[in-house]
Amino acid sequence: MSSRLQNLQNWTNKNVFSNSLDYWNQDSHEVPSYQNAPPAQESYGSTIALQPIQESPDSPKDPARESGGNEEVDPEASDSEPISALQAAWNVTNAIQGMFIVGLPIAVKVGGWWSIGAMIGVAYICYWTGVLLIECLYETTDDSKIVKVRKTYREIADFYKPGFGKWVLAAQLTELLSTCIIYLVLAADLLQSCFPSMDKAGWMMIVSAFLLSCSFLDDLQIVSRLSFFNAISHLIVNLIMMIYCISYIPSWSFSSVTFSLNINTLPTIIGMVVFGYTSHIFLPNLEGNMKSPSEFNWMLKWSHIAAAIFKVSFGLFGFLTFGELTQQEISNSLPNQAFKILVNLILVVKALLSYPLPFYAAVQLFKNNLFLGYPKTPFTSCYSPDKSLREWALTLRIILVLFTLFIALSVPYLIELMGLIGNITGTMLSFIWPALFHLHIKGAKLVNIDKRFDQFIIGMGCTVCISGVYFSTMELVRAINAAES
Repeated sequence: MSSRLQNLQNWTNKNVFSNSLDYWNQDSHEVPSYQNAPPAQESYGSTIALQPIQESPDSPKDPARESGGNEEVDPEASDSEPISALQAAWNVTNAIQGMFIVGLPIAVKVGGWWSIGAMIGVAYICYWTGVLLIECLYETTDDSKIVKVRKTYREIADFYKPGFGKWVLAAQLTELLSTCIIYLVLAADLLQSCFPSMDKAGWMMIVSAFLLSCSFLDDLQIVSRLSFFNAISHLIVNLIMMIYCISYIPSWSFSSVTFSLNINTLPTIIGMVVFGYTSHIFLPNLEGNMKSPSEFNWMLKWSHIAAAIFKVSFGLFGFLTFGELTQQEISNSLPNQAFKILVNLILVVKALLSYPLPFYAAVQLFKNNLFLGYPKTPFTSCYSPDKSLREWALTLRIILVLFTLFIALSVPYLIELMGLIGNITGTMLSFIWPALFHLHIKGAKLVNIDKRFDQFIIGMGCTVCISGVYFSTMELVRAINAAES
């Protein structure tokens, strides 16, 4: 049994997690070119036939790369083999099936069938915007051949408008660090519910003390192993909760799920759902690393269908089981204290194992854009000539961990924080920008129905973003005021 587990871990490290980690070094790697057709570009009203892909020798270059900004390859990076569609689906599933599903039952409690509709609708929109984003990587030549001329989300943004890729970078950093902050808040919530003698702030500090070790992470394989065990703990706790909820089927009452709509809380719920589906940053690299990029579309479609089914089931089953007693974290709704502590501790371990991945990604982004040395970047390299990490670079990493702690202590409200971040970076990365870039790059060749679809997504994304930021901020202020009173 132990040898089988080791083989599974080795396969996952080599073929899954290492490839999923490529996206934050996106400007440091050349994506391999495969002589396969690009994703079948489904039109909303028609089907477009595509020619086999060819890599153009005159492909546009990223301005940052032209200036030598990110040419240095990471010391810890290694070549990875192309991945299958199944492995790519596992990557996408890991990105959108995070531990934030523990908050879905409370979303159903607050939003009823509207929340369930949001889980399905957001999955559909995020699937299509993922397809639109990948279409932006390709151009049609004069002899009707499809050529891949861009490789990353940032290159697409820079082609849309030179320098706009910096906004994508800022959104990515915000998303990653916000994820780290939410893991701290979630772990503290769970621990306080198990051991209420210590307040949430105290538990955050204790958790952060353990997470300071992430500052020393400089090995891709270690990060991938942590991600592997994170995935195992995720499967275990989800299985436990689903079995528990299903055992209470006789007591379920579907009439308790209402169509009542609170305009003040719905944008927060939508933002929270969007936050759980954001995976667009690494989709270009994922598609570029696939053995058969032509399989990308159906892989993305079925990944999102599976995610939507699971999220709806988990949220609905959780609320039907606990009803009005549903807590922000579903495990806190368990009536048996011993069982609740067991499940919560598993979730805390999962939160601790989840933190290193986005933290390490954020560190790599900072390094590749700021700390490669003159004249490539504004500051000197993080590494000495012998490839060891400099002391000041380690200090900056420790400060980054403490920064996530400071924000978590300042805004210790899980659902409101997830909603606010989702309404800002989530809608930008998953709704507005992919449709906007697609409309700009492909607009001349699109039929009217496709243009209208892009415009619809942009308009809906802007509406959700603006209204969501306003109402999520108001909810956050109310939560802060309630805690102080």
